Amino acid sequence: MQFAKRLDRLPPYLFVDINRRIAEMRAKGIDIVTFAIGDPDMSTPSPIIDRLCHEARIPANHRYPETDGLPELREAVADWYRDRFDVGLDPDTEVLPLIGSKEGIGHIAFCFVESGSVVLVPDPGYPVYSMATMIAGGEPYYMPLLEKNDYLPDLDAVPDSVADSATLMWLNYPNNPTGAGAPLDFFEKVVDFARTHNIAVCHDAPYTEVYFDGKRPPSFMQAQGARDVGVEFHSLSKTYHMTGWRIGMVVGNREMVRALFTVKSNLDSGIPQAIQLMAVEALRGSQDVIAEHNVILQRRRDKLVTVLDEIGLSARPPDGTFYVWARVPQGYSGVDLARELLEQVHVAVTPGIGYGTSGADYIRFSITLPDERLEEGVQRLATWRGGSR
Repeated sequence: MQFAKRLDRLPPYLFVDINRRIAEMRAKGIDIVTFAIGDPDMSTPSPIIDRLCHEARIPANHRYPETDGLPELREAVADWYRDRFDVGLDPDTEVLPLIGSKEGIGHIAFCFVESGSVVLVPDPGYPVYSMATMIAGGEPYYMPLLEKNDYLPDLDAVPDSVADSATLMWLNYPNNPTGAGAPLDFFEKVVDFARTHNIAVCHDAPYTEVYFDGKRPPSFMQAQGARDVGVEFHSLSKTYHMTGWRIGMVVGNREMVRALFTVKSNLDSGIPQAIQLMAVEALRGSQDVIAEHNVILQRRRDKLVTVLDEIGLSARPPDGTFYVWARVPQGYSGVDLARELLEQVHVAVTPGIGYGTSGADYIRFSITLPDERLEEGVQRLATWRGGSR
C-alpha cells in the first residue's frame, strides 16, 4: 500500500523513550507522580451532568445533529460572550459549535492553507497549530515567545516578506505552555498587523476562565476591529472540566466561520444533541464553580512554584492555565532534566522541546492532579539533588 506523502512531514513523537521508561517503571511497581497531563482532575459539575442524563433519554436527541449546532446552543454562546466580555455576537453567523476546539483548529487549516502557504505559529506553542499547517501542505513560520518579551511574539521581528506571504496567524492566551497572559493593547497591535499584511488571525482561548491573582484575561474579540480580521476558538473543556465531552466553539468573523462550517459539513456530523444541551446548562447556569476551581488551582500553583524555586528551577508564576513553565538549571536541557526527575525522584514532567525549539531549556508541569498527589510530587521534587552541571 502507498501512504500519502504528507505523513512524511510529521515528526515522530518526541517522548517515546520517556513514556516507555514510565511504563517499564510502573510495571515494576514503582509509583510515578505525573505532572505531564493537562486534563482537569476535578469532575464536571453535577447540574451539567444532570442535564445530560435528562436529555439522553429524549428520543429526538438520538438522531443525527446538525453541523451548525442547535440554535439554543449558539444563542447561549453569544449570551455568554456578552456577559463575560461585553462582546455582541450574531448567533446565526458569528458562532459555530465544535466537537472540541481542537477539531476546529485542525479543520480551519484547510480553509486558508494550500501547498506552500505560510502560517505564523508561536514557538513554544500547542503542537496542533503547526501539525495542521503541515498536513494541509503549508509551512509554519515560528514566532519565538521569549521570557524577556513576557512570552508575547515580537511582531516587528517578522520580516515583511514573510508577513506579506502569510495567510494565517495563530495566537493563544492565556498561553499553553508558558502560562502567560496577553493584555488587550497587544491584541489591538495584532489587529493592525493583520490588516497591514492581510492575514487571518486565529486566537485559541480555552484558558480565559483559568486565571490567578485576579488577572481576568481579555478576549481577542474585545480588540477594536478583531472581527474584521479573525476568530476566536474557545472550549468548555477547561472552564467547566468537560474535556471528555468534546464541545467547544469558534466565534468572530462571519466569513471565516462560514468557511469552517463548509469544511465541517463535509467531514463531520455535528455534536450529539444531548451534549449540546449539557453545554447550554454550563453556559447559562451558575458560574460560581469557575472561581471555586481557580482557588484550588492557585493554591497548587503556589506550592509548586515555591519548591521549584528552592531546587534551582526558574518558574515565573503563571497568569493562568493549568501549567507552570520552568527554565531548567544551567547544564541541562529540558529532556535531560525530565529523564533525571523520572529516574531519581519518580516524577514525570513534559520537556519543553515538545512545544517548539524555543522550549528546549524548559519543562512544563501540569497542576491537574489531585491535591494529595500534587503534595506527594512536591515532596519528591524537594529531594532532588541536581543543579548546575
